[in-house]
Amino acid sequence: MKKNIHPDYHEITVCMTDGTTYTTRSTWGKAGDTLKLDIDPKTHPAWTGVHRLVDSGGQLAKFNKRFKDFGLKG
Repeated sequence: MKKNIHPDYHEITVCMTDGTTYTTRSTWGKAGDTLKLDIDPKTHPAWTGVHRLVDSGGQLAKFNKRFKDFGLKG
């Protein structure tokens, strides 16, 4: 195995959306950093069965503004 080509593998803390935390090993960040999740198995529709729209970066608002007059008129 070649030396000095692999990323640093260290312990980080992962903070779930409900505030619970756990420690795992990762190449993300620096040793001791905390990774805060926006979506996790406790909130993602694939696991909860509850569908909600997640607006990241205002994309949903931009879509609604662009197509607000589009639709069927009776």
